[in-house]
Amino acid sequence: MIPKRLSSIMSSDVCELSKLFAAEGHDLYLVGGSVRDGLLGRDSDDLDFTTDARPDDIERIGALWAESIYVVGKAFGTIGLVKDYRVSEITTFRSEMYRDDSRKPVVSFSDDIEEDLSRRDFTVNAMAIKVPTGGGDAPEMTDPFGGLVDLSLKTLRTPLDPEVSFGDDPLRMLRLFRFMSTLGFTATAEVLDAVAGFRERLQIVSAERIRAEFDKLMVGSGVVEALESLVGSGLLGEFIPEIPALAVEQDPIHRHKDVLAHTIAVVGKVSPMLRLRLAALFHDIGKPATREFGAGGVSFHHHEVVGARMTRKRMQALRYPKDEIKDVSQLVFLHMRPHTYKMGWTDSAVRRYVRDAGPLVQDLNELVRCDVTTRNQRRARTISKRLDELEERIEDLAQREELDKMRPPIDGNDVMRYLDLKPSRVIGEIMDMLVEKRIEVGPYPEEEAYAMLDDWKASKA
Repeated sequence: MIPKRLSSIMSSDVCELSKLFAAEGHDLYLVGGSVRDGLLGRDSDDLDFTTDARPDDIERIGALWAESIYVVGKAFGTIGLVKDYRVSEITTFRSEMYRDDSRKPVVSFSDDIEEDLSRRDFTVNAMAIKVPTGGGDAPEMTDPFGGLVDLSLKTLRTPLDPEVSFGDDPLRMLRLFRFMSTLGFTATAEVLDAVAGFRERLQIVSAERIRAEFDKLMVGSGVVEALESLVGSGLLGEFIPEIPALAVEQDPIHRHKDVLAHTIAVVGKVSPMLRLRLAALFHDIGKPATREFGAGGVSFHHHEVVGARMTRKRMQALRYPKDEIKDVSQLVFLHMRPHTYKMGWTDSAVRRYVRDAGPLVQDLNELVRCDVTTRNQRRARTISKRLDELEERIEDLAQREELDKMRPPIDGNDVMRYLDLKPSRVIGEIMDMLVEKRIEVGPYPEEEAYAMLDDWKASKA
């Protein structure tokens, strides 16, 4: 009989698949995160299996059950099966490790489930359940490394010595902190010590794989604790050295807040959206380079400009998509802009703010609110009230003049037709002039736009 908490991952379809493997003398095990999440009562959209069958046999048997098959990972022993829009990956028992100078693992197949489990990242992922073939059979648990106990204690420990596990696959060090963030687990002191000693080995892992793990960490509910431990281990400095560098030495005379602690606090305050959390992480990275001491204390003039440039460079190194780099760096660049609102903004200044932020305006406003970590409640209330007023003015202008569009009354085709010009950089310059007028005065009629074109033409005569 299937336990209730495993029913979502141990369906009749899964048992039918196991029956097909059993008919050819092979066992099928549900393994890894699928087992962990099932025992935790968490939903698992995709299922991971392991078997003693070799890849060619998995592909052949799987074809009798799946609606479609993909074999991208076949060289590493993995065959993907798709049925009822659910993905199942079946991998031959294996052991794998990285050569000292390689970014790709060397894979060898095994006939032993315990050897396969020993090469997995953490004990809570080194459990397997032998899938029954039906007939009322109960699933059989294989747990050679105490994963059930560690799961109950919410502890992250490696099946083998951590030096062996991290030496086999250095990315596991980053995955450790990802699980701290997403599952709320804690790591043993032995494991954390091993990370500190092996952290430089992360350099053999590709930027794309590092980024993928880090992105999952950043949207977890335990991101604050995970980032603190990640910095403390020294591992973050291996791929984003600008963040540990925020822990600049505190000057005893010109005291200012701990920028690193502040940054991590802001990350924890913003909504768990990747773009916003990355912007929170990077928003102050320009401060060490711009720190100055004066009669009025410490200052970081234009740190947002420097920070935006540093953000683009670091995200490019981690192979982020261009659109994400553009959005995150723009949020960093603009995050100080709303603080000038205390000096008073005209309607044109509000329009310019909305134009510059574009679709990021809501994220930007949230980032600015969360950037306030002062213990001075009076100052915090003042800043919050100021932002409330700014958002009210944005809403008011949006209702009165379609603020989200911010377009002049004529477009580039109208300009080319009226001035008898062909597409060129000049058309862009004229459109910028028309948009600037829209920002300064709000909506204006076509007649004024064409009058501006007449003035422009006359100035070129």
